[in-house]
Amino acid sequence: MYFFRHIPFLKAVFFHSISAFCLLQGHLGMMIKTFVEKRRDVTNDELMEYVSFCQMLPGASSTQTLTLIGFKRGGVPLAVLTLLIWITPACILMGLLSFIVAEIGATNLHTNIFQFIQPMAIGFLVFAAIRTFGISVNNLITKIIMLIAMIVTYVFFKVPWVFPILIVLGGVATNISSKRIVEKEKILPKQIRWTNIWLFVLIFVVAGFLSESARKNDWPNRKAYNLFENFYRFGSFVFGGGDVLIPMMLDQYVARPSAEKFSETKSEIIRIEREELLTGAGIVRAIPGPVFSIAAFTGGIALKDEGKEFQLLGCIIGSVAIFLPSALLVLFFFPVWQHLKKFVVVYRSLEGINAVVVGLMWAAVLYLLKDISLTQFNWVGVFNIVIIAGTFGLLNYTKIPAPFIVLACLLLGILL
Repeated sequence: MYFFRHIPFLKAVFFHSISAFCLLQGHLGMMIKTFVEKRRDVTNDELMEYVSFCQMLPGASSTQTLTLIGFKRGGVPLAVLTLLIWITPACILMGLLSFIVAEIGATNLHTNIFQFIQPMAIGFLVFAAIRTFGISVNNLITKIIMLIAMIVTYVFFKVPWVFPILIVLGGVATNISSKRIVEKEKILPKQIRWTNIWLFVLIFVVAGFLSESARKNDWPNRKAYNLFENFYRFGSFVFGGGDVLIPMMLDQYVARPSAEKFSETKSEIIRIEREELLTGAGIVRAIPGPVFSIAAFTGGIALKDEGKEFQLLGCIIGSVAIFLPSALLVLFFFPVWQHLKKFVVVYRSLEGINAVVVGLMWAAVLYLLKDISLTQFNWVGVFNIVIIAGTFGLLNYTKIPAPFIVLACLLLGILL
């Protein structure tokens, strides 16, 4: 009976999972439309708090944000179910893609259906940025923080530590003055439950031990152990989302195996062709769901030479290992954060942190705009402008559900 009353919410999560494109910033526009305005599962302020908090943690930020919406509605059980529903469609699609690429090759895929997805995602992002600007940027200091965050993020978009550094500096900046937010009453200490963080550390240590033992002792099927350790480590340390995860995978599976010291040991380490990995990196941005679902594709490609059963196992290992650290970290730290934010120094920090997040969103708009044709006087440039403006207009001025906008852009890609 517990889950029956949450079925409408879980249905909304599923439809979000098959229609939310691009990074967290793009997903945020759909979250506002679905979970704030339509369903009212969270308020605008709560959603901004979740986004700001998740930017301070490593891992998949959009996944963590959606997990927290489920946590707010129904505690840990609903949070876990929300997580599974959110990641499953994308992981299945990317896992299937690994079989397709293994069968026909990376150069034989036709992806015209996705040609208008990026301008559509920019439209969603502009909608989210404008909405959150009205909520979080309402005085001089937050405007300055937003502009600095936007410029720095745009210049260093692919530098992994830029996001948490800006978050910390934004929080410090709004603590310089105590006039806007004065001291509150004394807060009593709270007992912390350490289960999730100890589990996180235990899995990290055991995965590393088994991976190294498998390599040194030449265990049968050792690549499966190595794969789990690799992706669990990625999920534990990646700041900045897919734009950082993909270069890490290129280094791990393309650059390092090409080093001279591995030239005589081809069977001992996981190797992936650069073209294969870049194909997955391109397709994952054109399908709905989290960008971290590329781990399902990479895991399948990594074990494709071991047979179909192990290729499927690789897809599963990649999916589980990349998202597990994100879930453990967010479900441990969020209750701690809920207590800490009662302290005035943390409460003041939220003002600056939220302004930084808005700056990140505007930087993402500018960063994505440079990758699509807008200024060329041809039909592609015209359609890109129309789709960006049309997506924003439909979101802002109509009640058309977001999945219908996505479907229209996919159909347009097929027709044109």
